[in-house]
Amino acid sequence: MKELRVLDSRVSRMAVALAAVATVAVVASVSASAQRSAPTAGHAKVKAVAFFGFAAANSFAQATWAGVKQTAAKNNVTAKFFDPNFNAQTQVSQIQDAITTGRYQAFVIQANDGNAVIPAIKQALKAHISVVAEFTPVGSNYGTIKPPVAGMTFVGEAPVWNGTSLAKLGIQACKGLNPCNVAYLEGFKSLPLDNARTEAVKKQLGTASNVKLVADVEGGYTQASGLKAAQDALQAHPDINVIIGSSQAIEGAQQAVKAAGKQGTIKLIGNGGSCQAVAGVRNGTWFATYIIAEKSSGAKAAQFAIDAANGKKVPLSFDTRQLQNPLGTKATLGSFKAQYCD
Repeated sequence: MKELRVLDSRVSRMAVALAAVATVAVVASVSASAQRSAPTAGHAKVKAVAFFGFAAANSFAQATWAGVKQTAAKNNVTAKFFDPNFNAQTQVSQIQDAITTGRYQAFVIQANDGNAVIPAIKQALKAHISVVAEFTPVGSNYGTIKPPVAGMTFVGEAPVWNGTSLAKLGIQACKGLNPCNVAYLEGFKSLPLDNARTEAVKKQLGTASNVKLVADVEGGYTQASGLKAAQDALQAHPDINVIIGSSQAIEGAQQAVKAAGKQGTIKLIGNGGSCQAVAGVRNGTWFATYIIAEKSSGAKAAQFAIDAANGKKVPLSFDTRQLQNPLGTKATLGSFKAQYCD
């Protein structure tokens, strides 16, 4: 009996020891799991952010890039501009290549084609890369800023809103004229975004009985293309009263108007808050410009991308009209300072 009691005591002590070892192992496992699921305090996961802009030669994209770089520096993150030179398929390939490298934890995408980038965005999200689309809505619904791909964020505004506002400025410029002949210089007829904006411009202009859209031509996003478009429109319609287009195109149109001896009689309205556009409104050579605080928009997009990659909660969308009153007339510009120059 004594031997059995001794044996039983030894077994009991062994069971207690084994239980203690098991408890330590479980605690260690839980601790290790917790460390994997949450970043160490003070150490962010994001090391690099990739920016996929319209084109490196585009002043608007450079304003966005300035904002992205500013935010990246503030967060001790490196940033790289991938330049597709306005080519949608090149941009898609660049996004896919950046995913493959594994170097980037956050993407800011200023899409040349909001539909073409969808598969690449889904691929990035699957690779646990945060994605924020900036300026160009993703998908084919240009009347909303709600992104169609779950898990991503959009920073910007709907092109339909932009087009409607441009037309409202046009109607304002036409006050007191009947008829008031308007020429609209569309960006690129090949881009769905530009087509949606153009349709919104036409629809809104049509609500004013005194306004007549006499020319709708491709004005592009350079002074040269705007100059050519305005020359063609003025040759076909010498009685034009208002010209609306991208800020770059309107800079070219201004040259055509001056050459035709009509400076001061034709009202110019730009789309974009460049140095030249804001100066034109302030000195009276332009009637108005649609203000886009693009550097601030780029900075906001990059911050959302970095925060999301670091596990922080970010909104599904952000309306950039909150950054600045977009209707930039001489009466409403206030102290706004342009964030980029063409």
